[in-house]
Amino acid sequence: MTEQFNKGEHVEWNTSHCTTSGKVVKKLTSPTDINDHHVAASEDAPQYLVESDKTGKQAAHKPDALKRIHK
Repeated sequence: MTEQFNKGEHVEWNTSHCTTSGKVVKKLTSPTDINDHHVAASEDAPQYLVESDKTGKQAAHKPDALKRIHK
């Protein structure tokens, strides 16, 4: 079963350089574009819009790429 996250939860994910953390902004359940990047989200394959604590930049990630952290 894929883990689900709620708005405002702190999560971490891997980048090409390191592990970073941020907050869940919202659950994406339909195709959308973020920063010129197409996100193929759907009800059956949701993704999460997250905002980096360090940079404030937003990106979409699949649930399997995120790990809940406690702050």
